[in-house]
Amino acid sequence: MKFAIIKERKNPPDRRVVFSPEKFAETKAKFPQGEFKVEASNIRVFPDNQYKNKGFEVLSDVSDCNVLIGVKEVPIENLIPNKKYFFFSHTIKKQPYNRKLLQAILDKNIELYDHETIVNKEGFRLIGFGRYAGLVGAYNGFRALGLRDNLFNLPKVETLADLDAVKAELDKIKLPNIKILLSGTGKVAHGAKEILDHLKIKQVSDALYLTSKFTEPVYCLVDVMEYSKRKDGKVGDKWEFYKDPTGYESNFMPYAKEADFFIAGHFYGNNAPYLFTREDAKHPDFNINLVADISCDVDGPVASTLRASTIAEPFYGYDPQTESEVTFNSPNAITVMAVDNLPCELPKDASEGFGNMFLEHVIPAFFNNDADGVLKRAKITENGKLTERFVYLQGYVDGLE
Repeated sequence: MKFAIIKERKNPPDRRVVFSPEKFAETKAKFPQGEFKVEASNIRVFPDNQYKNKGFEVLSDVSDCNVLIGVKEVPIENLIPNKKYFFFSHTIKKQPYNRKLLQAILDKNIELYDHETIVNKEGFRLIGFGRYAGLVGAYNGFRALGLRDNLFNLPKVETLADLDAVKAELDKIKLPNIKILLSGTGKVAHGAKEILDHLKIKQVSDALYLTSKFTEPVYCLVDVMEYSKRKDGKVGDKWEFYKDPTGYESNFMPYAKEADFFIAGHFYGNNAPYLFTREDAKHPDFNINLVADISCDVDGPVASTLRASTIAEPFYGYDPQTESEVTFNSPNAITVMAVDNLPCELPKDASEGFGNMFLEHVIPAFFNNDADGVLKRAKITENGKLTERFVYLQGYVDGLE
């Protein structure tokens, strides 16, 4: 079995990689029966010579390898037929902009494994950049607060060397007495919580949060059963909600009346109620004036997210009355941070963390006959067809939906 780290070719360039040189060397040592190569790249956060120094061949052509491992979508013209590919394909939610990519993958008899589809038996994702999205997203939210209210001036994460440098910048700021709301319990929310805890912001229960005023900054962590409730007034059940959320409605407004700064770190499932709508944001008691939407579902459950923003221009304003975009520091606007590729700002740490997970959960499956079924569950295409697990994408492939 021959594995290769491939060059990232999507624009704008992404400096992340699945394996750092150290982690790739560890992989090679653990599985000496495999061959491991690196495609040359001039944009990767780890330069080619760092891989060469670890004993890897760095080549301009890796087409003799069976398993090609990348981060972002591979452009159609660069897909090599009859290979196994790992990357974020952005096709499993029937994204219209990548229909042609999935069609080409099928035409070229490629076995596609999407990083998002690498899950355990219960369906929970095993690998991802979520923690780093949470870390950078929360930091960016505080950066917006400082710039908007002339409180402090945090540098952009992309100008800092690593996570330690990010935390060192946070050590220099003083926060006003604000109430922060963080949604979610997954890797994204935990990454954001890491920033809040580093700032020594006190975590309070939702009961206290909803009823008390404080003389210091505080935050409350809420899960889906806090910000959603059953329409019939009965007690909700989280797992029931995940299976079918149609009997639920939003319970976000009590929090919106108390919070100043909302960090959206939740996962939003299809048919779930929106957290807050455009009408909710017009309500005179709606108090949130800053949103760091790490989840970044455009024109969806967080009404102020009109569009994804960029690392270059991360902030904009949402005017609730006109439902339109304004400058991020406009009076009466909600300041929005909705960058959709946050881990790209922290490529070194994000790549190192990703490689740890990939080595633990994915590479062994190639050498133990896929004992845990990780590859079988993750495989989207095989022999020019969709696998049984992903046959729901057939209409999307055929252009019917």
